[in-house]
Amino acid sequence: MKFIRWFLGKVILTLNFIFTPRGIKRDPATQQEIDQKASSLALYQFEACPFCVKVRRAMKRQSVKFDLRDAKNDPTHREELRTNGGAVKVPCLRIEKDGETTWMYESSDIVNYLEQEFA
Repeated sequence: MKFIRWFLGKVILTLNFIFTPRGIKRDPATQQEIDQKASSLALYQFEACPFCVKVRRAMKRQSVKFDLRDAKNDPTHREELRTNGGAVKVPCLRIEKDGETTWMYESSDIVNYLEQEFA
């Protein structure tokens, strides 16, 4: 079973690399505003998780960059996710806004959030 997961993970990452989406082209001032807005976000993820790949592809399409945190291999990020988010479930988007932190878990919800905030 471990081999199957490893193999499928490599297939998912290879296909993602081959078929990487193109990002939105913005003028530098607008992109800087987007980058500033995105600086309060962090994505807790596993590299080969298909739902995490879905969210990273949405980030690429919207030309949004924020902190990617490996909750599988980094015990600090894993514990942060468990303690503050409530569960080790990925993908999880941590949103800090107006001094409040929100943890968003569903990939479709995260993609919708990115499209609403950064399109």
